[in-house]
Amino acid sequence: MAHAHHDHAGHSHDHAEHSHDHARHSHAGHSHAPASFDRAFAIGVALNVAFVVAEIVFGLRTNSLALISDAGHNLGDVLGLVLAWAGTVLARRGPTPRRTYGLRRFSILAAIANAGLLLVAVGAIIVEAVDRLRHPAPIAGGIVSAVAAIGIVINLGTALGFMRGREHDLNIRGAFLHMLGDAGASAGVVVAGLLIRATGRLWIDPLVSLFLAAAILWSTWGLAKDSVNLALDAVPAGIDPLEVDAALRGLEGVVEVHDLHIWGMSTTDVALTAHLIRPCHGGEDALLASATRLLRDRFGIAHATLQVEQGLAIHPCDLAAPDTV
Repeated sequence: MAHAHHDHAGHSHDHAEHSHDHARHSHAGHSHAPASFDRAFAIGVALNVAFVVAEIVFGLRTNSLALISDAGHNLGDVLGLVLAWAGTVLARRGPTPRRTYGLRRFSILAAIANAGLLLVAVGAIIVEAVDRLRHPAPIAGGIVSAVAAIGIVINLGTALGFMRGREHDLNIRGAFLHMLGDAGASAGVVVAGLLIRATGRLWIDPLVSLFLAAAILWSTWGLAKDSVNLALDAVPAGIDPLEVDAALRGLEGVVEVHDLHIWGMSTTDVALTAHLIRPCHGGEDALLASATRLLRDRFGIAHATLQVEQGLAIHPCDLAAPDTV
């Protein structure tokens, strides 16, 4: 195109402007988070591994499916915590010539794997619970309740470590949901143990397991949907693409926006590319600076790459059609 050099210059400036802004934004938003979350992950993994071992031992001794189900769920969450931890660590790796975004996307893969582990755990619990309803077995309810009560304390304590980051990071939200779900699951096992001890009704144990499975499935579904959407480069939840489009059209001199793409580079970082039609000459650097500032401050999009075009009919953009990718 006749104005290709101008576009490239504008893009280069934008990228430089963005690099500075993005570094400042990342530093301001996440400078203290990594170390504190590393501690939260380490403590959570250590406590939950110890508790899983205790639940399996006492579950086998007391013949409680609810306790063993809770142990299986907790073991899945330990693996999930390790995955989420790896996701946050790898997401902090810098870019390389081959991996130009670094390893940020691993956090999305970790969130998907996390959801998958939970769904497998749910299936195993349901199969075993249905079998137990058909063939009840004697259970030592008092020991079951005592062990599960310890789990409530451990899981709530671990969940608190992730509370601060759950709103801004899908990966951290997954870890938080798992620990909160585990606390609820342990509470259910406590109630089951007490009821069995009081009434002697053995079917309470597998019934509670089925309720736990339903609760886990409910909390996991949203995580699975959001993480798969991110993996498919969908617009991250919480960002309205129509609002972004309108905001870009409202910039000085911009008459049209096309080839707009918004996607998650990780569970926390959002990127955008777009073509801006601006017939007038001059002021491109100011336009790009105000655009990147608007996108960062209003929508949390810190990595924006914008191409400015004059919209001349003699040099039409191949990507201007709405259904073109």
